[in-house]
Amino acid sequence: MKLNIKNRFTNELPSDIVEVNEPRQVVEACFSYVKPQNPSNPKLIHSALEVANLVGLSKEDTYSEAFLNVFSGKEVLKNTEPYAMCYAGHQFGHWAGQLGDGRAINLFEVEHNNQYYMLQLKGAGKTPYSRRGDGFAVLRSSIREHLCSEAMFHLGVQTTRSLALLLSGDEVLRDVLYNGNADYEKGAIVCRVAPSFIRFGNFEIFAAREDYKNLKIITDFTIKYYYPEIKTEGKDKYISFFEAVANNTLEMIVNWQRVGFVHGVMNTDNMSIHGITIDYGPYGWLEDYNPNWTPNTTDNEHKRYRFGNQPKIAQWNLLQLANALYPLIDEAKPLEEILNDFSKKYEMKYLKMMHDKLGIKKEDENTRNIVYSLTENLQLTETDMTIFFRNLSEINKEDSVETAFEKIKNAFYIIDEVKDLTLDTWFYWLTLYLNQLNIENLSNMERKTAMDKVNPKYVLRNYMAQLAIEDADKGDYNLLNELYEMLLHPYDEQPKYEKWFAKRPDWARHKIGCSALSCSS
Repeated sequence: MKLNIKNRFTNELPSDIVEVNEPRQVVEACFSYVKPQNPSNPKLIHSALEVANLVGLSKEDTYSEAFLNVFSGKEVLKNTEPYAMCYAGHQFGHWAGQLGDGRAINLFEVEHNNQYYMLQLKGAGKTPYSRRGDGFAVLRSSIREHLCSEAMFHLGVQTTRSLALLLSGDEVLRDVLYNGNADYEKGAIVCRVAPSFIRFGNFEIFAAREDYKNLKIITDFTIKYYYPEIKTEGKDKYISFFEAVANNTLEMIVNWQRVGFVHGVMNTDNMSIHGITIDYGPYGWLEDYNPNWTPNTTDNEHKRYRFGNQPKIAQWNLLQLANALYPLIDEAKPLEEILNDFSKKYEMKYLKMMHDKLGIKKEDENTRNIVYSLTENLQLTETDMTIFFRNLSEINKEDSVETAFEKIKNAFYIIDEVKDLTLDTWFYWLTLYLNQLNIENLSNMERKTAMDKVNPKYVLRNYMAQLAIEDADKGDYNLLNELYEMLLHPYDEQPKYEKWFAKRPDWARHKIGCSALSCSS
C-alpha cells in the first residue's frame, strides 16, 4: 500500500509543546500530536473503492492487512505523525471556548493526481480535546456517517467523503438519549477524507485568545493552499478569503435545501472552511415537508437548527467567522457588506434552485408566486418532499388538473386529509403550474429529464439507516451494502431498489434512530 504522503499542516503550523494526552487547554498551537488507540480486534466492514482511488489506493489495497491496520489506528504509517486539531466554537448560539478534535485524529495528507486530501479517523481514541469524552465512536453513528458522506456526494452536495468503516473490536459505553440509561455498544471507526478539516472554529480560538500572530499564520496557510486564486495582499487578501468562504457556504446550503437535508448541529465548529458538509451527527432528510423539523433531540425546544432556519444559521456562523478575521482586517464595512449580500444571494440562488426543481425556465413574478405558494401547500398535510418532487416530473403540460393530481397524490401521507379547501388549494396550484408549463416551450421529456437530475429518487432516510444499523449489529452487512450501492445513483430509476422509493413507514414515525437522534448518534 503506497501513498504519496504530504505533511503540510504539521510542517508549517505551530504544534502543541505539551505531549501529555489528557484533556486540557492547549495554547498557541494549531494541533497536538496524538496516536490512535490500538483496537483489540479490528475488522473492515466496508470500503469505498471510489474514494480509495481518489487518494491513490487500489481495490487490492483495501483488502490488505496494511489497509486494515492503518485505517483502524492499529499502526501508524511510516513518516507520518497523527494529530488532533485545536479549535473553538459557538454551540447552539453560545460561546463554548476550546473544543478541538475530541474523537477525530488526522492521520496524514496525501497528494494524488495533483489533488490533496486529508485522511482522518473518527472514533480512534481520546485526544487533549476529548474533554469528558473517551474519543471513541459506536457502530450506529459510524454507519450513518459512512453512508451519508457518500450519499451526499452522489447527490451533488458538497461533503467530506468516507473511505472505510471498521469495527474496533471494543465495547463503548453510550447513553443514547442522555437520560441516564447508558449501555455498551460496538465500537467503530470511520476514515474520513476531505481537502482539510479546517473549520470556522480554527480561527475563532485564536481571535478569542487575542493570539493574532497564530490567527494570521493559520489564515495565511489556509489561503495559500486552499484558496490559491486569491492573489491580493494585506487586508484585501483576508476580505477576499472571507467572501470566498461565504460563497462556498452558500452553495452548500442551497444544495441542502434542494435535497431536503437537515444537518442538525450547525455549530461553528461544524462549519468547514471549504463549504463542505462535515460532522454527520443527528442529521436527517425531511420526510414530510416541515420547515420546523430538526432531527436533533438536543434542539427540540428551540429548534435553532431546523430545516427552514439553515440559511440564517449559516449567515450567523459566517458572522462569527467575520468577527474572528476582523483583527487581520481592522475594518468592519467590507465584512458587513459580504454578510448582507449573503441573504440576497441566497434568495436568488434558492429561487433558481426551486425553479429547476419545478422544471420552470422563466423567472418572473408569476413563477416566484408558484414557488412560494407551493412551499405553503406542502405544509397543508403531511407531504413527502422527495416523492412529491420526483413525481412532479411525471406531469405533462397537456394533463388536466385532475390527472396531474393523480400523479402526485402518492406523496401525501394521509390522502383522506386532502379534501375540501385543501384539495381546492392544490387544484388551484396545479392550474397555475400547468399554465406555466404551457407558456414555456420545453417538451415534456426535456423537462422531465432536467427535473430528474435535481430531484433525487433515493435519499438516505433515517429509518433506512436504522434498519442497516440493526442488521449490522447482528453481524449482517447485506443491507448496508445494498443501501450503499443504491445511493451511488440517487437520480437513476434503479427498478431493483423501487421498494426504497416509499414514504416513511408508520413504525418509524417516533422510533429512536428513525425520527429523533441525539448528538451521540
